[in-house]
Amino acid sequence: MTNPLDLVFSALADPTRRAILAMLLEDDMAVTDVAEPFDMSLAAISKHLVVLTAAGLISQEKRGRVKWCKLEPDAMREASVWMQAFGQMDAVDLDAFEAFLEHELK
Repeated sequence: MTNPLDLVFSALADPTRRAILAMLLEDDMAVTDVAEPFDMSLAAISKHLVVLTAAGLISQEKRGRVKWCKLEPDAMREASVWMQAFGQMDAVDLDAFEAFLEHELK
């Protein structure tokens, strides 16, 4: 069985997945809306969403015919707590994390 923290850090290692998380900070989004700004197929975005879901960073829910994605910050908090053990990092401030992601995407 894979360690949950390994899944979180692995998911965060990809810039597309970090961009998706930044988008979901604003609000829940339909999968098609998540895919729109990226120059890749819906199938490729779906694979990224599977990784984020497996890591617990997002959840997906079908509402009618549309599949929606929602940010699940608890997985991020667990990673933050782990990093705090090293005494060099503060807890993840989701507002600061959003600002970081926006800066990285420019």
